[in-house]
Amino acid sequence: MHSIVRSAAVCALALLGPASAVPAAELRGVSASEIKIGQTMPYSGPVSAFGALGKGEVGYFKMVNEQGGINGRNVNLISLDDGYAPPKTVEQTRRLVESEEVALIFSSIGTAHNTAIAKYLQSAHVPQLFVGSGASKFADIAQYPQATVGVQAPFRYEARLYARHALDRNPNAKFAVISQNDDYGRDYLAGLRDVLGEKYDALVTGVTYEVTDPTIDSQIVKLKASGSDVLLIAATPKFAAQAIRKTYEIGWRPMTFLSSTAVWISTVMKPAGLEAGKGIISTAYVKDPDDPAWNDDAGVKAWREFMGKYVPEADLHDTNYVNAYNSAMTLVAVLKACGDDLSTENILKQAFSIHDLELPMLLPGIRVNTSPTNHAPVSQMQFMRFNGQTWERFGELQTGN
Repeated sequence: MHSIVRSAAVCALALLGPASAVPAAELRGVSASEIKIGQTMPYSGPVSAFGALGKGEVGYFKMVNEQGGINGRNVNLISLDDGYAPPKTVEQTRRLVESEEVALIFSSIGTAHNTAIAKYLQSAHVPQLFVGSGASKFADIAQYPQATVGVQAPFRYEARLYARHALDRNPNAKFAVISQNDDYGRDYLAGLRDVLGEKYDALVTGVTYEVTDPTIDSQIVKLKASGSDVLLIAATPKFAAQAIRKTYEIGWRPMTFLSSTAVWISTVMKPAGLEAGKGIISTAYVKDPDDPAWNDDAGVKAWREFMGKYVPEADLHDTNYVNAYNSAMTLVAVLKACGDDLSTENILKQAFSIHDLELPMLLPGIRVNTSPTNHAPVSQMQFMRFNGQTWERFGELQTGN
């Protein structure tokens, strides 16, 4: 039986919105008391750790509903398990659109998965908002006119920063890359190519893995043999931990960059061995609740209170829950801005006109911005280095676009 997580509460109808707004009865997924939205999540399968994003978002909308909803309406988030398999994502998304008749798809996880449903959603005229992916392709308005990148720094931007940082320290650096064999992994390669240009083929040795592979040990051994000075691990948590561990075991010590999707201490750094990860560089755009710098921060305190009440079983060291909080808060801002006009046209209009939205769990100075020509809500990030126990941020905010 498919996993279905719903959040709902009863709240009064607010008499808001312009007189010209389309009557709720005529809007897909919208009634006088409810806004129905949907998503798919990998609650099972090879990256089930990312299911935390869905659990956090369901909890957030439960809180929103208890506080009176959005302009007087509940948000009913229907979150279905797709096992991180694109065909299942398609099946579950069709169910959300055709059976549940949701107003929009929100934060579904996976680059290949969001790619697989994009054309279908476009033909059904269903917004695909704040996808659970940092793939820069979703900012391509020609291909994905109804989509936005997630509330995170795009992978391609991230890879550009890694390439620039490495070349600043060694202009003759050679790069080794282990990447997932899909659009997620390819976005990191694209970012390297943006910086290296015509030198890319001479300077980059790349190997890939499939999400069904048991290990990636042989790929790491091959990369070491390339003689590269720099290693980029563009992998999801399980395989990132394996890459870090194997690199350490075979005595290879390149300058190492780790995808921001795999920086979790509890599910990556500890399984890999804390000593093995020492010195690895990644990027941050959210506040890490484990960082002592935020002990007295009002935003982190509010996040902890939210987690304790609405997602009490969660691992508070898992920053996926911070991303969930940010994504849900951004969608709430969009829906509030819609007022009583929850037509697809107005939802998209508001999603593409966010100006300097400050989220309490983003790093200071980073704001959410979109426009009709910019569908990437976050473009800034800050470097951080693993010290063997935790991540330490360094340097100024960087822009990857």
